[in-house]
Amino acid sequence: MDERFVLVGARTPLPPPVKARKWYEGRPVVSMAVLAGIVLGCLFCGAFVSGEPGYMDLLHSSEAPSKEFWFGTDTMGRDIFAMIWYGGRVSLLIGALSTGISTALAVLFGTVSGLAPRWLDDLLMRLTEIFLSIPSLLLIIFLQAILGKANVWSLSLVIGVTGWTSIAKVVRSEVLRLRNSEYVMASRCMGGGFFHILRKHLAPNFFSSIMFMVVMNVRAAIAAESTLSFMGIGLPLEVISWGSMLSLSEKALLSGAWWIILIPGVFLVVTMLCVTNIGGWLRGEGEQRGNNL
Repeated sequence: MDERFVLVGARTPLPPPVKARKWYEGRPVVSMAVLAGIVLGCLFCGAFVSGEPGYMDLLHSSEAPSKEFWFGTDTMGRDIFAMIWYGGRVSLLIGALSTGISTALAVLFGTVSGLAPRWLDDLLMRLTEIFLSIPSLLLIIFLQAILGKANVWSLSLVIGVTGWTSIAKVVRSEVLRLRNSEYVMASRCMGGGFFHILRKHLAPNFFSSIMFMVVMNVRAAIAAESTLSFMGIGLPLEVISWGSMLSLSEKALLSGAWWIILIPGVFLVVTMLCVTNIGGWLRGEGEQRGNNL
C-alpha cells in the first residue's frame, strides 16, 4: 500500500498480552524446599527420632548404616541419625545468632558512618578497613581464646562481632544516598531521632540491598563453627553439632568408618549450597529492583 494514503478508521493491532510469570519461575525452589526440610527436621526431630544423640552404646561403636542405625554409629557408639538432627539445631542456632549480631552491628555502624560528618565518616571507614584486612578466622580464634572454653553463646558472639564489616560498608553507601532525601530531611526537621529515622525511613529502603549478604552470613557462620570444631578448638564433643561431629574425622579415616565423616559432611555441604543459591537469587532480585528504580 502507498504510504501516502492512510486508511481512516482502521484499528491498530493490540500488542500481544504479557504472559504472567509463574510464582516459581526464576526462584531456587529446590534449594528452598531442601533447606526448609532440613530446618523443619532439626526443629521437630523429637517427633521422628527415637534415640538419644548423646547416649554412648560401646557395644555398637563404629557400626555401619543398618536397619537399627540408619546412619551408623560413631566411635563412641552414638547414633549418627539422632546426632545429625539434634546437632543441626546447634549449628543453625549459631548461624542465626551470629548473623543477628553481625547484622545489628553493621546496620548501626554503617548508619552512623553515613550520617556522620566527613571526618568521622573517614575515621570509621578506616577502622572498617583495618578489620577487613585481618583474616576473620584468625580473629575468631583470638577472641575465643580470650573468652575461654567455647560454647554456643561464645562462638555466636565472636563470629558475630567479626562478620559485620562487609554489610556495614553497603549500609553506609545506601545511607549516603538516602540522607538528603526529602522524607529524611523532613523527619530531621520535625525532631526525629536517630533510631526513629533509621527504623522508619532508612532501614526499609536499604534492607533489600543487604538481604543477600545477611543470608550469606548464615552460611559463613555455620562454616566457621564447623572449621573451628574440625580444628579441635570449637565446641566440645559433648555439645553435638555438625562441626563437632566432623572433629572425629581423623579417627573415622583411620578406622575406615567413612559414614562418620561423610554423612555430617553431606548435610553441611547441602545446607551451605542451598543458602548460597538463595543468597544468589536475592542478590539478583536486589539488582533488578535497583535497575527498575
